[in-house]
Amino acid sequence: MAAHRRTPAVRAAAEELPFHDASFDAAMAVLSDHHWTDPIAGLREMARVARRVVVLQWGSEEAGESWLTRDYIPEFHSLRFGATLAQRAAAIGARQEVVPIPWDCADGFLHAYWRRPEAYLDDTKRRGSSVWTRLGPEVEARAVAKLRADLESGAWHERNAELLELEELDLGYRLLVTR
Repeated sequence: MAAHRRTPAVRAAAEELPFHDASFDAAMAVLSDHHWTDPIAGLREMARVARRVVVLQWGSEEAGESWLTRDYIPEFHSLRFGATLAQRAAAIGARQEVVPIPWDCADGFLHAYWRRPEAYLDDTKRRGSSVWTRLGPEVEARAVAKLRADLESGAWHERNAELLELEELDLGYRLLVTR
């Protein structure tokens, strides 16, 4: 019987990683650096401790207007997400790659259900995105009620019919990748 090795857990802040330079082959962050105290410092720390960094993040400047934010949660635009994607990429010398979101994406981040609006009526699915908590219960309840009414009346489908033909959509998600 092989002995089980335990990998130690390390509690640290992204902005101050307790590792030597180039300790890892790669480091990755997925839709999380906007929750860090200082995203740029955290990304620089990732680049310091890893030979390659891959970050999946969303950028408002790349996204344009989605039906979700345009029609149901316009308050979204008042939320702060820190540095732009261009600033984040420049801080670590990363290139940006477009990540189109497939129509059947099941990951649960904010725009995952862009072609399946009824998913946003499900409390469990909405909990996959921190945006709803940041917007608050009143905004969330109002948005869900309006979406429910628009789905029942057919108004959502009238406004967004062209989306139902698409297989994927660029909603502003990007990979930041260093060499």
